[in-house]
Amino acid sequence: MRERRKFSREFKTEAVRLVKESGATIGEVARDLEIRADMLRRWKRQVEEEGRSAFPGSGRLVDRDEEVRRLQRQLRRVTMERDILKKALGIVSEEP
Repeated sequence: MRERRKFSREFKTEAVRLVKESGATIGEVARDLEIRADMLRRWKRQVEEEGRSAFPGSGRLVDRDEEVRRLQRQLRRVTMERDILKKALGIVSEEP
């Protein structure tokens, strides 16, 4: 089985720039770069939708994804604090 190819952010942005500025079709540019046309089409769509934040790379999240993670951590912490308080209230309110 072939190993999956990985492309740098620079390669992807340059490929999209070629499509926009050269006047060539996505298929022609993809053929010249020896990549699949659907992959180049997806990269072009990402650049159009996300602009400069497209292709964040491994380990780097888009701002909204980072915000979701932060909120999930906060929710876990608050839920844990609530559960601790419930247990404490149960212990304190028990009659001996």
